[in-house]
Amino acid sequence: MLIDYDNQLIRTLARIAPGTELREGIERILRGRTGGLIVLGSDKTVQSISSGGFAINTEFSATALRELAKMDGAIICNKEVTMLLNASVQLLPDPSIETHESGTRHRTAERVAIQTGFPVIAVSSSMSLITVYVSGIRYAVENTQALVSRANQAIQTLESYTSRLEKVLQALSSLEIEANVTARDVLSTLQRMEMVRRISAEVNHYVVELGTHGRLIKLQLDELTQPDLPGAAVILRDYLPVEWEVLGSAIPEALNALVQLQDKDIVDLETIAAAVGINTDLDAEMSPRGYRLLAGIKSMPATVVDRLVENFNGLPGLMAANLEDLRAVEGIGEQRARIIRESLSRMAESSLLERFM
Repeated sequence: MLIDYDNQLIRTLARIAPGTELREGIERILRGRTGGLIVLGSDKTVQSISSGGFAINTEFSATALRELAKMDGAIICNKEVTMLLNASVQLLPDPSIETHESGTRHRTAERVAIQTGFPVIAVSSSMSLITVYVSGIRYAVENTQALVSRANQAIQTLESYTSRLEKVLQALSSLEIEANVTARDVLSTLQRMEMVRRISAEVNHYVVELGTHGRLIKLQLDELTQPDLPGAAVILRDYLPVEWEVLGSAIPEALNALVQLQDKDIVDLETIAAAVGINTDLDAEMSPRGYRLLAGIKSMPATVVDRLVENFNGLPGLMAANLEDLRAVEGIGEQRARIIRESLSRMAESSLLERFM
């Protein structure tokens, strides 16, 4: 399942990733089969629900964490996990806080995380399981081998989807130049872009959670995440059916609606259309404003692009413009006019060759 992970959860998983001192300490606790409860942060709220125990106030280390876990009670660190503050603490969170956990340690961990806002880690001695509670989320940390396997599968999926997206973009360029774009073409492009974004986010999550074991995955992700592939914003800028004056505010709203779609909905083009505000008649003809193709011309200021789009009322008028028409636009002289004309001509030739080869 492809999901957008909570930022605090990602930061917490980075703190306990393989190769970190905290993860080494947790692994020692697992090997010792003592279990443990670790709170990553302390303030007045944490102190108010703490009973007993004793102050440590010493530098964090994996060996110290392991030794302290031999005692009953929770261990409290500072939020940077550089100091061990307290040990053998009995935590007494609000019992009215709803929890779906059955074990005492895990029920306490979930309630403390909700009440304090700090991440809490429960280490199970019987099941050899690491569970993180943060931002109202329960997350069971998988073993490294299983994570690497899932990450490799996700990378293969991302490679396939990225390749398909490149072909969809090439086809869209050709259709734009031929003035033969339909809502289906636009929505299919948005669909592929969102799928690539979601898979990339999932792979990046694996990279964070794998820590030092995720370096190879990160290299593959960087290679597949091509900077020259446009995002959904530029497609929406070309095709959202709103007045030019409100386009700037309409794009973030449409992007957010696209991101919020469930996985089951992203496969349906009509659902995507309704979410972002594009015609749900998939066969309806559409005309691009030209932002995406103009973005492919190097050293083209955004203000000049806006003037071109506004002056020629979209890509068809821009493709038909001659040098004199281009020079008449404010900020475009002889040299820039030639660059624009030649660049658009090359794009047209290249796109049509790709389409019919």
